[in-house]
Amino acid sequence: MKRLEHRVIAAAVASLAPLLAAVAWLLFARDESSATRWTVSILGLLSLAILFLLVRRQLDYPLRTLANLISAIREEDYSIRARGSHRNDPMGEVARELNQLTRMLREKRLGEVEAGALVRAVLEHIDSAIFTFDEHGHLRLVNRAGERLLGRGNAQLHGRSAADVGVEAFLSGPEARTAEIVLPGGHGKFRIRRTTFRESGVPHVMLSLSDLSRTLREEERQAWQRLLRVVSHEVNNSLAPIQSIAASLASILARDPRPEGWQDDAQHGLEVITERAGALARFLQTYAKVARLPRPTLRPMHVGDTVRRVAELETRLPVRVAPGPDVTIRADGDQIEQLLINLVRNGVDAVLETGGAVTLSWSATPDSVEITVTDDGPGLAATTNLFVPFFTTKPGGSGIGLTLARQIAEAHDGVLTLSNRPAPGRGAVARLRLPGRQG
Repeated sequence: MKRLEHRVIAAAVASLAPLLAAVAWLLFARDESSATRWTVSILGLLSLAILFLLVRRQLDYPLRTLANLISAIREEDYSIRARGSHRNDPMGEVARELNQLTRMLREKRLGEVEAGALVRAVLEHIDSAIFTFDEHGHLRLVNRAGERLLGRGNAQLHGRSAADVGVEAFLSGPEARTAEIVLPGGHGKFRIRRTTFRESGVPHVMLSLSDLSRTLREEERQAWQRLLRVVSHEVNNSLAPIQSIAASLASILARDPRPEGWQDDAQHGLEVITERAGALARFLQTYAKVARLPRPTLRPMHVGDTVRRVAELETRLPVRVAPGPDVTIRADGDQIEQLLINLVRNGVDAVLETGGAVTLSWSATPDSVEITVTDDGPGLAATTNLFVPFFTTKPGGSGIGLTLARQIAEAHDGVLTLSNRPAPGRGAVARLRLPGRQG
């Protein structure tokens, strides 16, 4: 197909040809009669009419094609394409640009459809109940967890008001809260979050309800399992030798006559039974101590005095105290001292194996105070189980010191960490960070 301007020029030349021929005849014939003038006028009008019709015909088809293409784009039908366009043709350039726009919009819509499908698939696999409400408070989207919680399917819920489904109270007030709720498909403590977003320029509200009761029950079950494993391990360690020795003593006493030296064997067996019973009692007391840690009583505590006092309590070797700032915070001095005593004792235990020193230091920022215990011992072989109750690598250790230390730190809104010192040094470092509440 020829370029548009070429077609228009050709049509114009063809339509004006009769008029040009008549004018040429008049010039050569020199005929100025009225009939001649009427003939030329009629030929001129006829040429203009033919010109108008031809030009309109040449413009009508491409313009209608472009109009249909734009209408299809407006109707979001991206399957129509303009054909027959040529380079350096203005109308063809417009058609090509519209084809590119159509292709881009089609890819964008496919991307939106795929993204929407992904979002819906993710929502269906989320354990939290998700609800979306429009600006009038009508439900527009709910996932499977939400359907289960409300006890109805999407077909029954779509378009219902928040009051109808029982969550109207959560569309106002705090955006995040924890509340006890009772719904047809579940009840208990839920974590509720609310957020707003816009879809097609219209504000919407999304609610998420997460069942905390199930999570808490699972955590409680795991805690009980860990506790039972620890307690059963310790109890069995004590009851096994007690049972064995008691059976041996019963066998000795049942003999007639009794073997020589049976009194010494009986005495030794009873001593072992007494020792193991005492160890079991101490274990139970230690566990009770962990469970009954009191809440801290916050009073002014001078950090430097506390650190120096803890260092003086260690008698196995001198503990070095590095100078620090003069700072006072609000804390439970007795509990913090017990925490630091446990850390210093662990550091000294490590240093006694390898030699070296233990250093206590502290620093302060406007928001916090950090107390550090550094030792030159062999370092930490593994940090995974350091704060696990009753876990210990020391012979005769209770495995409770670090557990108590962390509980004290967390009760003060603080953090306790243990790590190996960076190379080239050796040993470990314990850091206690406490809020800088001024005394």
